[in-house]
Amino acid sequence: MQRLLPPILVAGLAGVMALLHLVLPGMRLLAWPLNLVGLAPLILGFGTAIVGSAHFARVGTNIKTFNRPDRLVTDGAFRFTRNPMYLGLLTGLLGLWLLLGTLTPGLGVAVFFVAADRWYIPFEERAMTRVFGDRYAAYAGRVRRWL
Repeated sequence: MQRLLPPILVAGLAGVMALLHLVLPGMRLLAWPLNLVGLAPLILGFGTAIVGSAHFARVGTNIKTFNRPDRLVTDGAFRFTRNPMYLGLLTGLLGLWLLLGTLTPGLGVAVFFVAADRWYIPFEERAMTRVFGDRYAAYAGRVRRWL
């Protein structure tokens, strides 16, 4: 069985967030035009995820979450966070939530955070530790998981 890749989860959650906004919006958090503040984190977040993916492509390493890691990337955005792509996806979803401006779509942001922090990232960290050992431990010791 194929495992659920993060971009597919994010796309599904974005759809659920839009549906919740339309069907069961809950309390209004940001009215027009204040909700447009969400454009900044949406663009910055998804842009960060794309830049991280492009960096992986440039250095020629595997990007798929559940495949064996083949290169320890510690430069670029990876100097500041061990997970710039997850951080970008989370920030993008947060921007979407602000843009929608209602309470219930925030559920999508929470679901992605929990999935990334408790499922995806720990899986990757275990794989990185197995493959890179002390090099990964040293990197993880000096660069935070999120920020």
